[in-house]
Amino acid sequence: MASTLALGAVGAAAAVPPTVAPSVAPEADVSHHGHVSLWGTGLGVWLTSQNSGPSDLTGTTVRLRVSVPLSGRQVLPAQCLQADAQTVLCRTGPLPADGSRQRQLALELQLQGRPAEVVVRIDTVWNGGATDRNAKNSEHEVLAPATGDEYVF
Repeated sequence: MASTLALGAVGAAAAVPPTVAPSVAPEADVSHHGHVSLWGTGLGVWLTSQNSGPSDLTGTTVRLRVSVPLSGRQVLPAQCLQADAQTVLCRTGPLPADGSRQRQLALELQLQGRPAEVVVRIDTVWNGGATDRNAKNSEHEVLAPATGDEYVF
């Protein structure tokens, strides 16, 4: 009977996974600011992204969602792609923690029809796994009437 207990103890010990040190996610403070403008079927989006740290980021992905469907395939900058009929995703490139390097983006999107207004939602969907305790400065919702004026976020 003693040998059965010894085998059971060895089997139980072998089933316990080795201890792994917990990893700590880097922390960053990504912000997006800019303005949008709607005229006719065109929607202009001008966006500046930066990181106030404390960790450097290799890049982020910014999501732009519009309340009106886009008109077919869009002509976009190389760092952007159209995810669906109302969403565009753009990568920023590296963002150092000291905020010294701002990434700028300018888009002219074509919308279906001639909407009287559009809501544009801007947020960060990827930042390399960093935590952001101040996500409010990277999440915006802007109502832009079709006046051609700039609406700031």
